[in-house]
Amino acid sequence: MTTPHNTAKVGEIAKTVLMPGDPLRAKYIADTFLENPIQFNGIRNMLGYTGSYKGKQISVMGSGMGMPSIGIYSYELYKFYDVENIIRVGSSGTYTDELNIHDIVLVDSSWSQSTYANVQAGVEGDIQYPSELLTNKIEETAKQINIPIVRGRIHSSDVFYYESSVPNYIDFYNNHKCICTEMESYALFHNAKTLGKQAASLLTISDSLVTHEEISAEARQTSFNKMLQIALEACL
Repeated sequence: MTTPHNTAKVGEIAKTVLMPGDPLRAKYIADTFLENPIQFNGIRNMLGYTGSYKGKQISVMGSGMGMPSIGIYSYELYKFYDVENIIRVGSSGTYTDELNIHDIVLVDSSWSQSTYANVQAGVEGDIQYPSELLTNKIEETAKQINIPIVRGRIHSSDVFYYESSVPNYIDFYNNHKCICTEMESYALFHNAKTLGKQAASLLTISDSLVTHEEISAEARQTSFNKMLQIALEACL
């Protein structure tokens, strides 16, 4: 079937999907890493492709920004397209000077002020967890191919721009042990748990709230190859 947000037919999407936020990054992944990629979606320019990596069928699709967006796309992939595994491959801002630009974070929990889980399924709590099996597989793969990663808790935020009157990254780091921030993993983890599926999240540090270093928007599309290598190898 198709959905209002996805024109793919059942069978055109692989059991495992890599999900960057930026649809152009999805195109980059397909063009760079997948053999014979075929586009299965273009509605709202949320590009999705299926191809093969070392003989394994893999799909890649953008999620958009924020929990409502990834909430829609990941739910449909799990529920209507029989997807079993989604690995988010995204960018993140660090809350600590112990993480540097281009460092890779494997998420082991996501703290959020979001109401997504409560509104979607009546689930209480401000922490969501990835699938242990898939997360451990990614960690094992990173060790095997000798790419350093940091495992830790992240902050999945509903907003990008904060006013000075509310808690900031120092509070999130000190009070909730969040080492970096993004805007999607909490909802992805909730959807996976609710539907009995697998989800994990790999993030590359693209900017620092401590030092104010950052990489360009163009570089974010193409400079995360080590993170992508880990994710792809973990799919095999």
